[in-house]
Amino acid sequence: MAVALNVPTAGESIKEVQVGQWLVRPGEHVERDQAVVTIETDKATLELSAPVAGTLARILKNTGETAAVGEALGDFEEGPASGTGCQPVLEAGKMPALQAGETPAVCAAGVPPASAGETPALPVAGETPALPVAGETPAVLVAGETPAPQTADQKDVVVRMSPLRKRIAERLVQAQAAAALLTTFNEVDMSAVMALRQKHKDAFQERQKIKLGLMSFFVKATVDALKLVPQLNAELSGEDILYHQRYDIGIAVAGGKGLVVPVLRNADRMSFAELERAIAGFARRAAENKIGLEELQGSTFTITNGGVFGSLLSTPIVNPPESGILGLHAIQDRPVARDGQVVIRPMMYVALTYDHRLVDGREAVTFLRRIKECVEDPLRMMLEI
Repeated sequence: MAVALNVPTAGESIKEVQVGQWLVRPGEHVERDQAVVTIETDKATLELSAPVAGTLARILKNTGETAAVGEALGDFEEGPASGTGCQPVLEAGKMPALQAGETPAVCAAGVPPASAGETPALPVAGETPALPVAGETPAVLVAGETPAPQTADQKDVVVRMSPLRKRIAERLVQAQAAAALLTTFNEVDMSAVMALRQKHKDAFQERQKIKLGLMSFFVKATVDALKLVPQLNAELSGEDILYHQRYDIGIAVAGGKGLVVPVLRNADRMSFAELERAIAGFARRAAENKIGLEELQGSTFTITNGGVFGSLLSTPIVNPPESGILGLHAIQDRPVARDGQVVIRPMMYVALTYDHRLVDGREAVTFLRRIKECVEDPLRMMLEI
């Protein structure tokens, strides 16, 4: 009996998805609840599981195609593995995603499957243009100059935007158009935190089974500063201001499909070890595209760390409907004045972009100064002074 694999409901705002990679090929036997295909929404990449134990009979939606919620992606024939090794013919024009160099064995009427190690001849669907080599700069034409004809290795490459990338673009434009954004800066001497980490890192890792990083200090400092400046833990709701009584901090991390912002729920109640475990888990699962939709919703404030990529200074964009975002940057040894002397210290620029409709400059500066105080003297956060 054929059983369809349909696109599940993935959230109220999600009406369609983009089909990602098929993890099995037609003719392959799968177990019930085995992951068989990935789908991409505008918020995350999800794995769909086989609805029954059986054989993938047909792929109805190929990699890169869109499908509406409830639409069938493929059919499964329920039952044990046949052991014939023969794969059903795909619908016309359909071909599952394969690993590089891999060719599927396809059975048609009267045609036996290819033997092990033998590659059947398949028609070529079209040439694939070569991608530009990293670091190459395209030639720039002088006005009036006629471009030379493109050769086979100079073809432009057109790639459809993923739902996640489209959503990121929409939200960034929305933030710029709907909010009155302004950015203020400060710099933080990282000496105290770095000395504290160096002194206790071995004992911390031995006891907590996780490395003591920098993000946990900044999350703790952010919660402290949000308590001092509640306007940055708020959002506009029509003509009202909604002041959140929870501290759900979004942590921007780079995923396999783009930037995602999973949320640390009740960050004010988390220990340093709990924060480090959660953040490390976000980074690992984001790289594997395994962040769940529920983990990306409901943040009240966001922290983004461009310093891990070498950024020295930036103006981050607020994640709507939040009223602020804290940007961290690279730590760099710089000369600074201390007690009338010029000394070299590990310094970090920090940036706060905020919605000026809710937050005045005084509150923004106060917030960043509190971040600076907490990180430069970490005992403040522990003693709550």
